[in-house]
Amino acid sequence: MELLMDAHFWVGLAFVVFLGVLVVAGVHKFAWKALGDAGDKVRAQLAEAEGLRAEAQGLLDQIKVQREQSEKLAKEVLANARDEAQRLQADAQVKLAEQIERRGQLAERRIATAEAQAAAEVKAAAAELASQMAEDVLRARLAVAKSDPLVDQAIGQLSSKLQ
Repeated sequence: MELLMDAHFWVGLAFVVFLGVLVVAGVHKFAWKALGDAGDKVRAQLAEAEGLRAEAQGLLDQIKVQREQSEKLAKEVLANARDEAQRLQADAQVKLAEQIERRGQLAERRIATAEAQAAAEVKAAAAELASQMAEDVLRARLAVAKSDPLVDQAIGQLSSKLQ
């Protein structure tokens, strides 16, 4: 009897009855279904996250491969540019040497031409002077002697023949 008077007993009994009503009403199935649905949603989200992670990893791998290819290509381009620069420098040095050689030869030809021209002018001046002197000497001798027109004509032609 004392048990029927105890408040704790009645609270415990009410709780057991309440749980019995819930079981009879099928609330536990609804709760399991709700938890199962929530679990399914979580699993779907996890699967989607895993798929996104795999896709991101694939993209990361592609980017790494592309970066490596780009670095390799950049190294090749740089090496080609260095080779081209060295080739161009060598070509420029060869062309410069050839140009210096040509200009030296041209200068030597001009100097030789100028020397030949100067020598020809000196010879012409010397020949002119010699013919003038010979003409003066012959005139002086012929002036003392008798003048002959043929001799005078030959002396006049002598200066043109000596040039």
